[in-house]
Amino acid sequence: MIDPGEALEVQVKKQAKIIDALIARANHQHELGGSAYSLFQSAITLQSKVSEKTRDLEDALNTLGHASHKLEFSEEARAQTQRTLEDALETMDGGFALFAEGKLQVFNDFFKHLIPDIDTLVAPGLEFSAYVEAVAGSTSIKPRDSADRLNLGRSVLRLEEDPAAPFVFALKNDRWFVITCRRTSSDNTVILQTEITAIVRNNRLEKDRLIDEQENFLHAAFDNMPQGVCTFSAEGTLLISNARFGDLLTLPIQLTSVGTSFGQILEFLKTQALESDLPHDSFGSLIRFLRRTGNLRLRLRHVNGCTLSIDMNPLPDGGCIVNVMDVTVESQTTEMLEMRVQARTSELTEANSQLRRQYDEQARVEEDLRIAKAEMESAMSSKTRFFAAASHDLLQPINAAKLMISTLADQSLGTELHETVQRLGGSFRSMEGLLHALLDIARLEATDTNLAVTSFALDDVLHTVVEDLGQLAVEKRLDLRVVPSSLWVRSDQQYLARSLQNFVDNAIQYTNQGRILVGCRRKGATVSLEVWDTGVGISQEDQKRIFKEFTRGDSSGTNGYGMGLGLSIVEHACRHLGHQITVRSTLGAGSVFAIELPITEPEPEMAGPKIKRNSEPQADMDLIVVLVENDPGVSFAMTQKLESWGASVLAAESTQQALDLVSDIGMPPDIILADYQLNGGDNGIKSIAALRDFFDKHIPAIMITANHEDSIKVAGIANKFSVLTKPVQLSRLRSLVDWKTR
Repeated sequence: MIDPGEALEVQVKKQAKIIDALIARANHQHELGGSAYSLFQSAITLQSKVSEKTRDLEDALNTLGHASHKLEFSEEARAQTQRTLEDALETMDGGFALFAEGKLQVFNDFFKHLIPDIDTLVAPGLEFSAYVEAVAGSTSIKPRDSADRLNLGRSVLRLEEDPAAPFVFALKNDRWFVITCRRTSSDNTVILQTEITAIVRNNRLEKDRLIDEQENFLHAAFDNMPQGVCTFSAEGTLLISNARFGDLLTLPIQLTSVGTSFGQILEFLKTQALESDLPHDSFGSLIRFLRRTGNLRLRLRHVNGCTLSIDMNPLPDGGCIVNVMDVTVESQTTEMLEMRVQARTSELTEANSQLRRQYDEQARVEEDLRIAKAEMESAMSSKTRFFAAASHDLLQPINAAKLMISTLADQSLGTELHETVQRLGGSFRSMEGLLHALLDIARLEATDTNLAVTSFALDDVLHTVVEDLGQLAVEKRLDLRVVPSSLWVRSDQQYLARSLQNFVDNAIQYTNQGRILVGCRRKGATVSLEVWDTGVGISQEDQKRIFKEFTRGDSSGTNGYGMGLGLSIVEHACRHLGHQITVRSTLGAGSVFAIELPITEPEPEMAGPKIKRNSEPQADMDLIVVLVENDPGVSFAMTQKLESWGASVLAAESTQQALDLVSDIGMPPDIILADYQLNGGDNGIKSIAALRDFFDKHIPAIMITANHEDSIKVAGIANKFSVLTKPVQLSRLRSLVDWKTR
């Protein structure tokens, strides 16, 4: 019924009402009961309840007393805190004010009396905006510029958005302050006024001191400059100058004082100081010139021998600044350098003339060399043409002699002449090799050498060389073997065969017993064509010189024939073809010669016939052979040889004669053997084509020629006939005839 949280007065009133109600109830019950016992019982009950309520009332009064005491103590503490805050604010070294809810609540006397013309407005309850407007309009404040008053008002009024920047101001008595506004956490505004008079005055004194020091420094630097400097006003009077200016121009001291006219100084310079006059007689004409050109620079000679550089530039106020420098040393250095340059120029001119004479002499020598080279090339070309023309005439009788020696060897078997014929054949082979060597060197040394680089099967070269030299190995009882290869290479087939033939020929010459092996070893995209022998070997010294012309190694144990041209031909040919040559040798153990060749893919259309490699067949050749050869000796020797093989030979000197012979027998021959170069405009290609057309049949044909031109090989591929060069190898001819007529 009674809430302990209610005020004590309210609780006391409720208790009194409860007591009155209880007493009334007791009286009413007494009236109804009427018995003494009941009255006694009611009185006892009433007394107990009154006692209980009295105790509750006393407790409430005690609680109220304690609360009243605490309230009095809190009020005293608040008053003490207020007095302490006021004392603290008064002792602050500056102004302080607190605006709560936009109105002034707390401030100190410094804040109130700082700005004299607004101190009457500073009182509790002053609106913040009114205070800002009063400060902005105060006449006691000296802002730094005319906009600071307005900036103060704007920045403080925007305080609710952004913190305002501190506002620095000065009072009329040269006291300086900073007003700073801050927002508290309870959204109140605090204004602090801090005096910075001492700082401002110290800064002012420091600034004045630095200006004085800088002025003294500038004066010292100006007076001690190595050049003379002065300025003239727009009226042409001297404003400022340093001591060096008067010293360089040797001006009297009265002419260096402020106010001296330009005309006075100019008159002194003309009459007593300078050897030449200045270009302007008046200050006005000088200023007009400077405004037009922007600068005037003079170099004049003083009467004391010094050279002065005078530089004049206009100033914005209409005057000018003059800079004078002593350039005597520079001038002397320049004159000395000019003299040196002139002397050096004379030397260079003379050297250039001498070089020009040397150049003319060199040009004359080069022209002589060019003429000599042209003559040499012409001679080489003539020699080449001579060898090309002579090779046919030289090889024709050699071919005939070779055929007749072969026939004679066959006929002399079992007679006393056979050994002589064999020796004759050996001597003839030496002469043939020497002739081929000379022709090869002539072709390789020709200025217009054109090697026939093609792709071909390496195996053809291997077996051809072995077949050509196999008989020599047999005669020396040497084991000559070749390892077959399926690789194709890119090179000049004729010169590669000649190079390999020279390697094998040397191996046979310098090997007394043992074996000779010819083969190849693949090395990635290249193949090494190698010739191994078990001969006498080559010393290290000889290995460096054996590839030179007319150079041979130690010939001990050899037959001694040859002129040392074979390896020279190999070196020339491989150098033209870009092939690398290597040689390894050990004295007494043997040698290895190798040529490195590029590998290429096979070309089936270029592949020639794979002829069975064997010795000369012994069976009779039951064939009709048309032989077209215009040389009677070669024709006779070839006819003898073919007939010794069992063939029936129809020998003709021209295409027409060959047609007449076959028309007489009325049947086509089994094979055609034709020389390329015939009489008149006739040639072997026409003979082969005419005979095939006559019988309307593809007749096998072989071209045997001393002409080594590539055009004949190309024609052979196009017209499907084989080409052999003179002097022909009989074993190769017999094998080729057998294969083509098979």
